[in-house]
Amino acid sequence: KMWITNSPSADFMCLLANTSDDKPHVNKSLIVVPMKTPGITLSPHLDKLGMRSSETAQVFFDNVRVPQRNRIGAEGAGFMMQMLQFQEERLFGAANMIKGLEHCIDVTIEYCKERRTFGQPLIDNQVIHFRMAEMMTEVEALRALVYQATELYVKGRDVTRLASMAKLKAGRLGREVSDACLQYWGGMGFMWDNPVSRAYRDTRLVSIGGGADEIMLGIICKLMGILPGKKLG
Repeated sequence: KMWITNSPSADFMCLLANTSDDKPHVNKSLIVVPMKTPGITLSPHLDKLGMRSSETAQVFFDNVRVPQRNRIGAEGAGFMMQMLQFQEERLFGAANMIKGLEHCIDVTIEYCKERRTFGQPLIDNQVIHFRMAEMMTEVEALRALVYQATELYVKGRDVTRLASMAKLKAGRLGREVSDACLQYWGGMGFMWDNPVSRAYRDTRLVSIGGGADEIMLGIICKLMGILPGKKLG
């Protein structure tokens, strides 16, 4: 299995595995697998672009066996349980972006107040302070979407559509904000240890992990009733 987050330091994993030859939606089960189980080996840490404080590796299975009591829920129910869990994961991914995006904008504003060109602070350029206002407005829109989805989720509602929208918006906004802010730092923004440079690298994962942007768009289109059906023949 590829791209397994925190696998080098984990005590156990929650594994979604095929446990029968039935149809894809009913042949999967969730299983708790201790990482020290015989037959499990890991690759060296993967050298990622961002999120480098989180260890990631490949996990290899060679005739790994665990008792049936390690199964979570009924056999064959793993796929549906995983789909429900994705609502939480995608909502968290969107919520987790909000303060980071605010921080990225805030530190860029402070830098632009201190950095002077042509006798005035960078922030006094209309193109820059207008851009900061636009980006902060987008962050507040993301916050409102996350709050709405979370409120409905707490009430027990299906928020697949809103969670997918929030995840999509968070990933795209992460790229937009970090790229725009890095530009205003100039050469300083291109340095590895710059906080905006780190945000530029780290936020890129949000549009990939937990379901890529294209997956989110497909889900949203399906729930809007505009996704073309599969053609037969």
